[in-house]
Amino acid sequence: MSKIHTFELELNWKLVGDLRQIDRFDAYWGSTEKREGMSLKQLRSIATVRSVGASTRIEGSKMNDEEVDLLLQQLDKNKLEERDSQEVAGYYEVLELIITEFDLIKISESSIKELHSMLLKQSDKDGWHKGEYKQLSNSVEATLPDGTKQLVFRTTPPGIETEDHMRALFNWYAEDDETHPLVKSALFTYEFLSIHPFQDGNGRLSRLLSTLLLLKNGYKWIQYISFEHEIENRKTEYYRVLRSCQSQRPNEDVSLWMRFFLDTLSRVQKLLEQKLALTGVMSQLTPKERSILSFVSEHAGSSSGMISKRLGIPAPTVKRLLSELVKKDLLERAGTGPGTHYTAK
Repeated sequence: MSKIHTFELELNWKLVGDLRQIDRFDAYWGSTEKREGMSLKQLRSIATVRSVGASTRIEGSKMNDEEVDLLLQQLDKNKLEERDSQEVAGYYEVLELIITEFDLIKISESSIKELHSMLLKQSDKDGWHKGEYKQLSNSVEATLPDGTKQLVFRTTPPGIETEDHMRALFNWYAEDDETHPLVKSALFTYEFLSIHPFQDGNGRLSRLLSTLLLLKNGYKWIQYISFEHEIENRKTEYYRVLRSCQSQRPNEDVSLWMRFFLDTLSRVQKLLEQKLALTGVMSQLTPKERSILSFVSEHAGSSSGMISKRLGIPAPTVKRLLSELVKKDLLERAGTGPGTHYTAK
């Protein structure tokens, strides 16, 4: 066991292997980024919608990715009155800021308070606490499929204790030059969640901070794939791991959280590799096939009629090309008759 900040962490060969695997991918990312310019632009657009949708759904939002995409396209036209829409808009604004200006954002108390204020600025109900540490006790609760809440763990009390814990976290992060940056990013995120310094929005902000820390440490590929979407897919495990580590607090063993964090990164890294490989296949498709595949990639569950209407391609042509894309193992068909719909693999 090794001591890092206030935590115990088992530094075994599996952990070292995971770190090396992620770093190997990162080593040749620069050349990949230059080669795949236009493809990456499209991937980032898809990843942004998925990240915004997934992270807000983890906290209870009911909006699917298509609804999120539509909302983001019309942000300047509509007054956001529903809570889900406000959370989506806030998350999108902070994520875009992080991706475009990560090198200018400091890992400091003032910066994180500003990000929190921006995250909640769309909601009038959150005006009393946005950008400031919590005034009341809070706890981490998971929203179950039936809408009920389940306690995950208790958090640091408000006031002096929260302020002291956050100050210690910033000081450790700034002063520790020996710990691997991926380990530091994972532990910063974990401790932020454990303290839960703000009255609301901690879960969403923790995932945004993960992206910020990864970008600042040179893992720029994270913006082209949705880290949040993978966490949503493993939501039950995510809460179970947090609860397991938290039960030992303080001075807890966080090895389980570290394995989860690195495994999640490894999975999205492999997904990104698959998507990049697909761009090579895309170059062999006709323009209409590429348009259809791109559309379905961004709008899972699309019907042939929807595709025809949105892309302006005759329905018979769409149906023929959809069949070709299914044969090429690029799309997956589900349902029958009028209920037939398509999803990208």
